[in-house]
Amino acid sequence: MSAPGLQLLATRHGLARICGDGTAELLDLPYRDVAELLRAGAGLTPAADASARDRLPLDSVTAELVAPLGSTRAVWGVGLNYHCKARAAGRAVPTEPVLYLKSASAGSGPDATVALPSSISAQPDYEGEIALVIGARMHRTPAEQAWSHVAAITAANDLTARDVMAASANPTLAKSFPGFGALGTSVLDIAAVADRDAIEVRTTVNGEVRQQATSADLIFPVPQLLAWITKYVILEPGDVVLTGTPAGTGQDRGCFLRPGDLVEVSVGGVLPLRTRFCAETPDDEPAVTSDGTSDVVAPSSPSHRKSADR
Repeated sequence: MSAPGLQLLATRHGLARICGDGTAELLDLPYRDVAELLRAGAGLTPAADASARDRLPLDSVTAELVAPLGSTRAVWGVGLNYHCKARAAGRAVPTEPVLYLKSASAGSGPDATVALPSSISAQPDYEGEIALVIGARMHRTPAEQAWSHVAAITAANDLTARDVMAASANPTLAKSFPGFGALGTSVLDIAAVADRDAIEVRTTVNGEVRQQATSADLIFPVPQLLAWITKYVILEPGDVVLTGTPAGTGQDRGCFLRPGDLVEVSVGGVLPLRTRFCAETPDDEPAVTSDGTSDVVAPSSPSHRKSADR
């Protein structure tokens, strides 16, 4: 079993373990990121037990970060899963989870700069979310056993082009532009989460608090959500499940993301996930590598204009 308080980073030099004294240890492990570590089949234990190759100030390590779940093979999301969001959108509470897959190619990591796809969307929106990192294979898993299959939590920004959602009725398209799947900054062992039923999520845009809630407000709590998903599909170690976004998105406020904006998502005890946004340029090309090391992630193509709830 992994040590309580274990919190991991992925760096250009390998995995690192955060220490309580403002330092981080570079680990003597062969894995590129946490998803690859979990696919090895021993959970987070190897990272808890590994010897350190070096110990550095945390600030110097965070300058070298890459996406901690850059090699994740599946990211599942759920629409309209907070009571406060349903109220803000004026929508009925769903009777079953509304699920979608987000393309792995949309992934981005800590402090990424993402180009807004203005040639195809006028309504790019932030969605701060609690992300669950699966640690053990799940298939038809009962709700009462679900938490035992979760290795960790992290922060997510499930970016969405609202007008593309409305025009296409396809959440995967609206949520899979390059850079629209931000995950990180750190990954926190589930054993370190004091109250799994009230994990906090908080989103700021340019320093202004826009979203603040806890998982106590979920329409489908984590055990029920995971049990529902695994009735139909297999979740493997390293997969990620997003749990939905609370009220306060740009859709709720009538103001969408613009070049120059900085969005920060904080979840539980995880290091804040920051994403910056810039304008699209004619020669922008998708630029996220499998390890999430790219600085600018940029889309291209034609245009739709409407808004939708998700």
